Amino acid sequence: MELEIKEDIQKARDTADRIRELSWKCGEEGRVSELIVNMIYSQSESYNDSFRSVATWLYFGGQSIFFQDANSIIMKTSDLIDVLSFIRETFPSVDRITSYCRSKTAARKSVEDLKKLKEAGLSRIHIGMESGYDPLLKFIKKGVTAADHIEGGRRIVEAGISLCEYVMPGLGGNRWSKEHATETARVINEINPEFVRLRTLHVVKGTELFDMMEQGKFQAIGDEDILREIRIFIEKLDGIETTLVSDHILNLLEELEGQFPRDKERLLAIIDGYFSLSDEERLIFRIGRRRGIYRSINDLSDRAVYMRLRSILDNYGIGDTKQLERDLYGIMHHYI
Repeated sequence: MELEIKEDIQKARDTADRIRELSWKCGEEGRVSELIVNMIYSQSESYNDSFRSVATWLYFGGQSIFFQDANSIIMKTSDLIDVLSFIRETFPSVDRITSYCRSKTAARKSVEDLKKLKEAGLSRIHIGMESGYDPLLKFIKKGVTAADHIEGGRRIVEAGISLCEYVMPGLGGNRWSKEHATETARVINEINPEFVRLRTLHVVKGTELFDMMEQGKFQAIGDEDILREIRIFIEKLDGIETTLVSDHILNLLEELEGQFPRDKERLLAIIDGYFSLSDEERLIFRIGRRRGIYRSINDLSDRAVYMRLRSILDNYGIGDTKQLERDLYGIMHHYI
């Protein structure tokens, strides 16, 4: 595996060299400018997807690398160190290397091994925690416990590697919403990661959770109940210096971003501000958000957009909220 990875890295470097040669020929003095990128993308018959991907990466600086495998840290530490070192030798411009990791894998790595990975260039680890509530973790067959999350997360933090934990509001469904929020916050408090990112649940066809929902074993909750769950989660966060980020289109309130403990009350106030809106305003905001028009509650102040969205709401007629909910769900599905 290590040899294959190095071969891929070398191929990327060879491609980068070809792109820079092309830049010199076009009078761009080796710079991967907008002109070069546009030319590469306009000549699809001459350049494949890999070539275009490297060109785009260079255009945006060529400084960050993300391991795409879901659990790269499972590699033998010495092998991964060798790969990290090869990346830095091959691409001296790279100053950040990021990887996904599973909590159980991190829990099996010693802090000393993780420190060696940091020294070799591993900057940040992303973990899909999803939940810290054991009955829910068992229900979704996550293959991990809250204790695993805590142990793995703590080891990463102790090693000095930036840690980002992904939490999934709505995953507890109607049955475990409060427990999911409360216990997930408890686990985050135990870890104190640098970042927590919210990724709202959206159940898609073809998944086991969808089948359980069809069988009545799981009952999903809607936008506003998920937001109430997030409020509980934020309220329970304590004693940490974590930055909360809501940077996903499926999240109803993208503006829920801030650092603890400084911004805790402000974040709670944003949620309370949403619920202080009238029924009509909340529905219009949800329509605007799901259509990608609104990014914050303050966007409601644009009266022209507001009235355009209100006309969409009016077309549903009084009391036809079930069809509206189905349509909003359908719009969200397109973002998956």
